[in-house]
Amino acid sequence: MISLEPRTYKLETNRGFMALISAIIISAILLLIVTNQSLTGFYGRSNILDSEMKERSSALAEACADTALLRLAANPAYAGGEKIIIDSGECTIISIDTNGSHIKTQGKFNNAYTNLRITIDTADFTVQSWEECSNLTASTAC
Repeated sequence: MISLEPRTYKLETNRGFMALISAIIISAILLLIVTNQSLTGFYGRSNILDSEMKERSSALAEACADTALLRLAANPAYAGGEKIIIDSGECTIISIDTNGSHIKTQGKFNNAYTNLRITIDTADFTVQSWEECSNLTASTAC
């Protein structure tokens, strides 16, 4: 009689587990990289738009400063307090000191503000200083 020995077969159950986990991890990393690049582009576009609006508000504030200098040269008693609307923006000549040596202006374009304080020589209207201020009202200094 022939005797057969029972054979045991050990099946490897972990054979595809490592490949599956590796594929999941690599997919998750690629998804994070793509999401990060997408958000970087989105925020970059937003920063460019903010920069453009700030540049326009700065140009409006400078236009008001030039207008204030012109009006002060034509009328030494000019005190400011005038709002000028240009296209979709506006600028305001906030105040001019009683002796005319300090001019405060503000430019506004789509909620982007630029505040300027200009110091001039009233004898010949030369600009001595031109500075941007963070918060500017008629009563506050720069």
